[in-house]
Amino acid sequence: MSMINDILTGALGPFGPLIAVGLLGVLLIAITVVLMINQPEDPLDKLKRAQKGIVADKGSKQKLRSAGKNDKLDKYANFLEPQDEKQLTDMRRTLMQAGYRNRDAVRYFHFAQFALGLGFLAVGTLYYLVFKAGGETDTTKMIMYILGPCGVGYILPKYWITKRQQTRQEEITDGFPDSLDMMLVCIEAGQSLDQSIIRVSNEIRTSFPALADEYEMVSQQIKAGRDKASVLNEMADRCGVQDISSFVTVLVQSQTFGTSIADALRVYAGEMRDKRVMRAEEKANKLPTKMTLATMMLTVPPLLIILVGPSVLGIMQLTAMSQ
Repeated sequence: MSMINDILTGALGPFGPLIAVGLLGVLLIAITVVLMINQPEDPLDKLKRAQKGIVADKGSKQKLRSAGKNDKLDKYANFLEPQDEKQLTDMRRTLMQAGYRNRDAVRYFHFAQFALGLGFLAVGTLYYLVFKAGGETDTTKMIMYILGPCGVGYILPKYWITKRQQTRQEEITDGFPDSLDMMLVCIEAGQSLDQSIIRVSNEIRTSFPALADEYEMVSQQIKAGRDKASVLNEMADRCGVQDISSFVTVLVQSQTFGTSIADALRVYAGEMRDKRVMRAEEKANKLPTKMTLATMMLTVPPLLIILVGPSVLGIMQLTAMSQ
């Protein structure tokens, strides 16, 4: 054991044994993942899947291809999905609000976290071995060099999803008042609510594609025969915007009590226009506060140089003359 310790210390520096243990741990994790992916399928699960008819149509190549992909993910679903049902539901809702509606989106997300974490860990370890192993580096800095990139790689997918969710919600919020005005015009022209939703979806696709996709999905689900109230509630859940939730409540109540949809839309569209003006005024009022720091940093130092500079120069000249 002492001979191995001497070899590692001579080759990798004073932290050679610790680095070797870390690399061994990464190798064991990689071997475990490969074994989990390639583990044989349980015959009981295969029988249940056959009874449910998942692989019923052998003549369709597309169905076989999609079924094979999902089966491959099912092998390590317990490893890539939260076991708590509430956490799984919240994660699916977050991904849908970010625009990822694939049924395997949660697994892809956790796989991206795992893969980027291991990849950045390998990069950090390689960087430390190549550039920092020969110098004087304490244990804290070594851990930062190796485990710091691993933490960044693990957090990066979550940061991407959060930013994409915020961007998509802002796009839906900006385009929603205009879509309400178009929908009101279509309904007052004699079209039904379903037809107006399809027309508005086609009209706003260039400017607001996320909102157009939501409207198109609602129209397709209504055409398929689903209940309109449940479809609209699912739209509000996918968007995650308070204005959409209020709009869905207005439509559901109007349908329940038998009131005119045009009157309800007219009132709500006016409120959305006023709300958009208020948001613009709020941003305009925040602008002077945000510019205060930049104004002070860019104007105060030159102003001090102009005002105080001649006095300082004169004092320095008087001091030199007196000496």
